Amino acid sequence: MTEINLLNSLPKSKRNIEDRKNKKTSEHIKISCEYGKMYFDGPREYGYGGYFYDGRWKPVAKDICNNYNLKKNNKFLDIGCAKGFLVKDMLDLGIDSYGIDISDYALKNSEKETFGRLHKGCAISLPFPDNCFDCVVSINTLHNLNKDDFLIALKEMMRVGKKYFFIQVDSYNNQHQKNIFEDWVLTAKCHNYPEGWLQLFKNVGYKGDWYWTIME
Repeated sequence: MTEINLLNSLPKSKRNIEDRKNKKTSEHIKISCEYGKMYFDGPREYGYGGYFYDGRWKPVAKDICNNYNLKKNNKFLDIGCAKGFLVKDMLDLGIDSYGIDISDYALKNSEKETFGRLHKGCAISLPFPDNCFDCVVSINTLHNLNKDDFLIALKEMMRVGKKYFFIQVDSYNNQHQKNIFEDWVLTAKCHNYPEGWLQLFKNVGYKGDWYWTIME
């Protein structure tokens, strides 16, 4: 298990924390947690504020392949794939790639190159056989589950994977960062300090790599 930043090449998100804090209501949270059009392509206060392919995941795909020494035809799974941008870019590198997401909207508006490779489903019950994938990742998704389901999802990751695993989840190093996170967050149900996450990993015997999404 290693802490490694596989998203270092992604541009930093533009966040107006104060604006989100002042506008956020229970209705915003409810609509965001439906993971529909408003979450992906509606106004910023409901989520991404427009989620479209711009190639930014290409270097991430290369970093994943390099870090885990993935070769052509190795099988890859992205849990929480949204519109399949990372899956598309992994396919472009020759990796036999698949994704799963709970959002009908995201899957229906996915990249055409991913047709037949993106599945509707939840991380706590992956519709794949044991030891099916050489590499399984979940980036900024599993914290949207409650704690019990998060632990189940970790077990599911390890069940369907063979060797390489990576997750990234929301975290904070101090109370100031925690306050910023809580002002911004819409969908995360399970969040923790790094040592708390690491204890959860240990509780289920998670044997993969990780990194934190921290807002400052």
